Amino acid sequence: MKIGYLSTIYHTSFILKSGKFSFESSDETNWKLFPTGPEMMKALESEDIDLGYIGLPPVIIGIEQGMKIKCVAGGHIEGTVVISNEPYSSYSELGDIASVLNQYNGKTIGTPTRGSIHDVIIRNLLKNRDISIKNYTWADFIPDAIQDGEIEAGVGTPSLATVASNQFNSKIVIPPNKIWPYNPSYGIVVQEELISNSPEYITSFLKAHEDASNLIQNVPNTAAEIAANEMGVVDKKFVRETYNISPRYCAKVPDEYIKSTMEFIPVLKELGYMNHDLKVGDIFNLRFIEETHKEDAHY
Repeated sequence: MKIGYLSTIYHTSFILKSGKFSFESSDETNWKLFPTGPEMMKALESEDIDLGYIGLPPVIIGIEQGMKIKCVAGGHIEGTVVISNEPYSSYSELGDIASVLNQYNGKTIGTPTRGSIHDVIIRNLLKNRDISIKNYTWADFIPDAIQDGEIEAGVGTPSLATVASNQFNSKIVIPPNKIWPYNPSYGIVVQEELISNSPEYITSFLKAHEDASNLIQNVPNTAAEIAANEMGVVDKKFVRETYNISPRYCAKVPDEYIKSTMEFIPVLKELGYMNHDLKVGDIFNLRFIEETHKEDAHY
């Protein structure tokens, strides 16, 4: 099996790659790293990977364009933040998103690739504003761009906020729970062929995925140490700081997750990223996660 993953340290991919929780054929799994969700979508389209960790807006776009894929589980919600540095004020200081964004009139904000969840969220927020958006192929370039004065603020994952705070005196100006409540920062997406041909693999993988999600939520120090060792370029403290920025992990797909996902569709249409509506069943196949996660969601 071939699994696509991102460099996002709080995804369960790093814990599963470490071998902490085994799943069917885990020893034979080929893990492939991608810079952004839209890049991973190309690999799903060409069938270079069977399963991926990905934010759902690129998935919605791909399905509308005819791709035979489904989201079979959640993983994390509210994984988009806006960071900046002095002299800009934060949401906690100004009290609302509009006041925060007004500071950047006539300036530029950086975000990952067009069509990524972060790109879609910030473009929606910046409608009818005199603020430019610059897209980056790797989110890792954004902190340097802020320091160099190329952009005034950056949008990305909690990992981006941790990198920036360690690199220079940055701060979160819009926190993840304010920017788009319950947004599906990532889910587990599979080829429909995998659903037909290897349902036992999906069930086995989702059990390990939920175990890893619980480890992050309930024993974060252990999870952080495993993830840091697996990534190899960050330490346990970095991972813990990232976990704390948006500590909402679970494999379940509750109604709130679905509702938030579907709310992206009119935004994607307005932005010109898709043309037609989709139904819940076009995006989700929840039979596997309902079988493996019978209790309520615990985001």
